[in-house]
Amino acid sequence: MRVAVVSDIHGNLTAFEAVLADLREASPDLIFHGGDLAHGGASPAEIVDRIRDLGWPGVMGNTDEMLPFPETLKEFASHAPPALEPLFAAIEEMAVATREVLGKERLEWLAKLPRLRVYGSMALVHASSDSTWRSPMPEASDAELESVYSPLGRSVAVYGHIHRPFIRSLSGLTVANSGSVSLSYDGDRRAAYLLLDDWEPSIRRVEYDVDRELKTLRGSGSPHADWIARTLESGCYQPL
Repeated sequence: MRVAVVSDIHGNLTAFEAVLADLREASPDLIFHGGDLAHGGASPAEIVDRIRDLGWPGVMGNTDEMLPFPETLKEFASHAPPALEPLFAAIEEMAVATREVLGKERLEWLAKLPRLRVYGSMALVHASSDSTWRSPMPEASDAELESVYSPLGRSVAVYGHIHRPFIRSLSGLTVANSGSVSLSYDGDRRAAYLLLDDWEPSIRRVEYDVDRELKTLRGSGSPHADWIARTLESGCYQPL
């Protein structure tokens, strides 16, 4: 049994098409999406439509949540240091534009995504069991990972959100981060997704035409496109 998890596409159609081509080669029996489908890229509506056409089951990411439910961003930002206020203001400005592109029907579809998917030995969430916004980083201790993901009740816990793929084997639990199709934060510009072969996880990295997507992004008129472009270009998070 082969299962793939594709997460954090963030409206990047060029990277997504490259991942689809790689999936045809990997030939999984089932594909899940890990959320954060639309926000932060040049092609939000196209990505939502493609995911729905493909029929992939999946979970709600934090940006999927904030698009139909703007108050969730405000609630999360209210607990952040004041120095981050310009960051959250930019995210909200981008979200307004993305909502306009998606339209009511796509937003309603995003609003209905579940927070948890369980299939066989795998439990899938976007970030953590109780939040689409908060999750451990790769440097987290074994104890932290166990406290967050053991309650999911499966031997393999998969999440996305942090844009830094990793696999950690613990006592009776494997925690795997799928990485991101777009906006990688680990210094590798390639798209990433997770492949589970009889529940043994591995990370697949996929080359795509970053320059093509940069051209599309900069011509999209999206707010703060240059900020997103710097992250795509570097493969690392860039300050606003």
